Amino acid sequence: MKSSIRRKPTQLDVAKKAGVSQTTVSHILNNSLTVSIPEETRQRVLQAMQELDYIPNRTARNLRGRVAKTVGVVISDIQNPFFTSVVCGIEKVLVEADFILLLCNSDEDPEREKIHLSTLRSEGVAGIILATTRADSESYHQLLNNRTPLVGIDRTSEKLSMDVVSVTNSRGAFSAVSHLSDLGHKRIGLIIGPRQLSTSRERLEGYKEAVQARGLVRSDDLIQYSDSRQPGGYKAIQALLDLPEPPTAVLVTNNLMTLGALQAIHERNLAIPDQIAVVGFDDMSWSTSLQPPLTAVAQPAYELGVTAAQLLLDRLKEPDRPFRHFVLETQLIIRASSGSHKELPVTL
Repeated sequence: MKSSIRRKPTQLDVAKKAGVSQTTVSHILNNSLTVSIPEETRQRVLQAMQELDYIPNRTARNLRGRVAKTVGVVISDIQNPFFTSVVCGIEKVLVEADFILLLCNSDEDPEREKIHLSTLRSEGVAGIILATTRADSESYHQLLNNRTPLVGIDRTSEKLSMDVVSVTNSRGAFSAVSHLSDLGHKRIGLIIGPRQLSTSRERLEGYKEAVQARGLVRSDDLIQYSDSRQPGGYKAIQALLDLPEPPTAVLVTNNLMTLGALQAIHERNLAIPDQIAVVGFDDMSWSTSLQPPLTAVAQPAYELGVTAAQLLLDRLKEPDRPFRHFVLETQLIIRASSGSHKELPVTL
């Protein structure tokens, strides 16, 4: 029995239909300037492509031309709206520069990230933009040694020589805790992401600095590590609420964990902010739809993506230029969930 799957047309099929050589088809597809092709022949080839529904293999054309026009983007959690905004910013810049994006999701799994990086390397991408899962991975060093341009987004490492764009994580956490302190809170809990991430370390640092500067209660029990996911936030707030003396306020350091924490708080029928004040990290579009609206440290996610893409394009133009690290500003957006009666942005 014959297969019902139709074979994809090739350059050879186009050449036969148009009555020209395959070399002529290749010259037309690559807009060759070294060969003069009559306009009538060009139109005949284009007509044959249309009738055959032939789609050129752009990656193959780029490799033949020795100019890769594909960029790999490796994010750590495709379900996180923060990274969706980052990718939109990356895409805007790179598509305008005529690059194709290959999007990979590591799902916070170092082994999966390793596979993605190996695949992108074998595909000969022009460069890679990534949110790292571990800063000491041999995969990063292999790419750097191979002179594949890397740009880090959101997360940083002093061990890797590459361009990076991040945000004022420590200052954002410091401002959030200081705001809660101004409202009279002394026991402020913290739900933080994985220890190995630079973002977690920096936000923890900001929290601790604010606790010390404001003379707040210092206790390891008030700090709960999580996995940056909604179930992790749910579990972490449960641990805080089960303390003999639970916190009266909490800073949750990413949007998905904030959703999990809010779920647990509502299940316990605790009033926000009267029984527990909440501040999140990431000001998402749904923050104003919550009851009460969420006070949050806003990150310029889209601008992170735009800046990362621009850094990569600069690196491709000047491979030996000095590495740069851009740090974008966060902003505390004050709403009702923290207990404040005024709602306004505070630039950090």
